[in-house]
Amino acid sequence: MTARAAARAQVDFEQVFDRMPGLCLVLDIAFTIVAQNEEHARVTKTMGGSILGQSVFAAFPDNPDDSSVNGVSLLRASLLKVLKLRQPDVLALRYDIKQGPGRFEVRHWSVTNVPILGEDGYVQWILIRAEQREPQADRMKS
Repeated sequence: MTARAAARAQVDFEQVFDRMPGLCLVLDIAFTIVAQNEEHARVTKTMGGSILGQSVFAAFPDNPDDSSVNGVSLLRASLLKVLKLRQPDVLALRYDIKQGPGRFEVRHWSVTNVPILGEDGYVQWILIRAEQREPQADRMKS
């Protein structure tokens, strides 16, 4: 066993993922949520794995009361780009957080979507990492 392999064997990757800074999700190639880190669960108020097994777009829909919001379409385009090009994609967007029935809180994000390739070289998983940003920063990037 190499030194690198021995070191990797000692790492608890689930704990590393849970403690990773930023909001993190892992999706399968159908955009179904298969994992979320602790910060994501806390900020989005989805503790206890309530969103696991759901489409990311069903779990986090656009605010239906604000027709100017296009977070779902921007995220979908980015995820499709990641699948096609097998390269990370970064975007800034407004994606409101559902706070209860019919209640959304406006949020602005910097999102990085990263493909995780299988042994065959194709995307097996997509890691989404989001950091909250000030609205002015997003306007400048859009």
